Amino acid sequence: MATYGTIPTSSGGDSKVEFLSRAKERIQTGLGTQRPWKPMFDLHAIGIPHGFSDAISRIKTNFGYFRMNYALIVLIILFLSLLWHPISLIVFVISMAAWLFFYFLRDEPLVIFHRTVDDRVVLALLSVVTLALLLLTGATMNILSAVLIGLVVVVIHAVFRKTDDLFLDEDGIEAASSP
Repeated sequence: MATYGTIPTSSGGDSKVEFLSRAKERIQTGLGTQRPWKPMFDLHAIGIPHGFSDAISRIKTNFGYFRMNYALIVLIILFLSLLWHPISLIVFVISMAAWLFFYFLRDEPLVIFHRTVDDRVVLALLSVVTLALLLLTGATMNILSAVLIGLVVVVIHAVFRKTDDLFLDEDGIEAASSP
C-alpha cells in the first residue's frame, strides 16, 4: 500500500517535541522567506514619487507586495501601545494566535465550506475582529492612535518605496528581482 503525501507521526512523548519542532520550522520559514524584509528597507529603492498618480501606483504595488510586512508592522506598533493596558494586551496576544494560525503561518490557502478564501479577505476579517475585541477592552483612544500611527508609517513607506524592482509572478507569488 502506497503512502504518498502522508506525514509521518510517532506515538508517545516524542509527538510534542515533533510538533514544537515543526512549529518552530514553520515560524522561521514564514517569517524568513515569505516576506522579503531586506528589499523592503533597501535605501536605494527610496525616492519621491513623480506625481499623485505615481504615488497611488506605488501604494497599490507596495501593498500587494509587502502586505504581510505591513500587517506585522501595524501589529507590532499596536502591541507596543498596549504594554500599559494588561487586559487589552491579553486580548491582543490571543488575537495574535489567530493571526499566526490564519494568516502568517498557513502553508496553503484557507478553505471554508469547499471555497478558497482570499488572503485579503482573511487580512480584513482578522483586522476587524482584532480591533473590535480590543475596543471592547476600554483602551479605545490608545488603540485607535496606535492603528493610525501604524497606517501612517505603512502609507509613508508605500509612497516612497520605488516599485521598479518588485514584481508579482503569474501565480501571485511574491518575489523580488535581483538588482
